[in-house]
Amino acid sequence: MSQRRHAPATLRNREPIAAVLADELPASGLALEVASGSGEHCAFFAERFPALQWQPSDPDADALASIADWCADLPNVLPPLTLDAAEETWPIGAADAILCINMVHISPWEATLGLMAGAGRLLAPDAPLFLYGPYRQRGVPTAESNEAFDMSLKTRNPAWGLRHVEDVSAAAVARGLTLDRIVAMPASNLSLVFRRGS
Repeated sequence: MSQRRHAPATLRNREPIAAVLADELPASGLALEVASGSGEHCAFFAERFPALQWQPSDPDADALASIADWCADLPNVLPPLTLDAAEETWPIGAADAILCINMVHISPWEATLGLMAGAGRLLAPDAPLFLYGPYRQRGVPTAESNEAFDMSLKTRNPAWGLRHVEDVSAAAVARGLTLDRIVAMPASNLSLVFRRGS
């Protein structure tokens, strides 16, 4: 019996995300995905970028089962790790790239701080941390759809909600990362590319 979950947004955003990743990922090495969710992104990117070894992760047991099912037949995907971004200790010591898609707004701020701290520990100088999702930017009007989404998130959990790029960037800088690139994406989302300093 399949344990695969389905995230409808994945089919809409995976190609635009892959187009950005093609410019940012290293030619080879280990790519860690934090908060892999259903596992659909990891499976798609592992096929799109076969020279990389992929390490999916998630803190949720049902998500881990879904990830394992989606990636079972892919030789360049490692078994998923139980990883909570907010924790001080992660079950992995190094990565050549880190991806985190649609987590920052659906988690407490502590998870973003933990993500930045983890990236600061794991990444080598100039290695990328890639984030994708809806964000606010100071001085830039927020799409009505994102405003409604933000209200919906906060109704579900007051600790959730859209973050400001400037706040995320400040948290990154404090942990040895700098914002290298902002890419406007479909459906009023953004890709943020950070790099580990030397």
